[in-house]
Amino acid sequence: MNHATVRAPSLGGDAAAIRQRFAEKRQSGLRARDAAEALQLSEGAVVAAHGGAHGYALKATPLRAEWLAILQGLEACGEVMALTRNESTVHEKTGVYRNVSATGPVGLALSREIDLRLFFMHWHAGFAVADGANGNRPAARSLQFFDASGCAVHKVFAREATDMAAWDALVERFAEPSAGHVFRPSMPRSAPRADTEIDVAGLARAWSELQDTHDFFEMLRTFGVERQQALRLVPQFCERLEPAAVVRLLGDAAVDGVSIMVFVGSKGCIQIHTGPVNNIQPMDTPGGARWINVLDRGFNLHLRTDLIDTAWVVRKPTADGIVTAVEVFDAAGELMAMFFGERKPGQAELPAWRELVAGLPRLDCRAEVAA
Repeated sequence: MNHATVRAPSLGGDAAAIRQRFAEKRQSGLRARDAAEALQLSEGAVVAAHGGAHGYALKATPLRAEWLAILQGLEACGEVMALTRNESTVHEKTGVYRNVSATGPVGLALSREIDLRLFFMHWHAGFAVADGANGNRPAARSLQFFDASGCAVHKVFAREATDMAAWDALVERFAEPSAGHVFRPSMPRSAPRADTEIDVAGLARAWSELQDTHDFFEMLRTFGVERQQALRLVPQFCERLEPAAVVRLLGDAAVDGVSIMVFVGSKGCIQIHTGPVNNIQPMDTPGGARWINVLDRGFNLHLRTDLIDTAWVVRKPTADGIVTAVEVFDAAGELMAMFFGERKPGQAELPAWRELVAGLPRLDCRAEVAA
């Protein structure tokens, strides 16, 4: 495969300088994403700078913007690991990409192992990446996809069981070495409308008339209300939890054998785990980060509990009865993760899940206001 030089990304000067500075940060022990942040560059801009011929450990081949076809082609590669993350939470699932389809810019991957909701309107650039920064071990192989600001929306990693001949054929098929992926700074998040501008009565009525949980986002958009703002304004369907409730939730689910659903999203993808969780491990890092981890075969979750700002019990009416979620947010108001009991359309919610949620520690909002 011939590699033409990729245009230097607009956010960080010339590609050669980025490669050198990035290698220095990696040698100091930083992970790739953290090294990019230390350089005040987006991860996408750093990956783009590693296209073409050079002597550094990270190699990147730009891909054509045929996202659906690329993901459909992954089925032939067999078992891989899908990764979707946001600023605080990482969701990893091992399995085979099956039943990948799209209607317009919205796509799906539907299997118990790899279950995705895909928003291709936010997919801007993709790369086949080989990272040989781990010494004598073979280079880690991945497909990495980014939004227009260079933030990763989804990644796919080859594993020991992956058919690497099929992987290489897929990369060869979609490679576009001359692509000049350029990223721009993300726009600041717009402030929510004032509470007084929201039709609270109409919102509460629409909420009470929901028939499907998938209609919730459209309801928020119709009323022009930010998600947590809606949770505050319609308290008959919502309760505040103590931030520590997330650790309790995972621990209780493991001990009681409750099968749950764990949703973690980026701007361009929501990744879902359905099933039990077993190996729950807390971890504190020297830098002060505190994590709660699920370390199960086929599913890993890494959630920074020190970044939890608020957690809510949220109840949504549906044609199958009330569906109960636990939604977790960071201080910027970004949704870190959502948790449900396992269910399918046409099925009522698991009683064991409702019992688990009922036992989670609530926040005394009166005390919070008084403080």
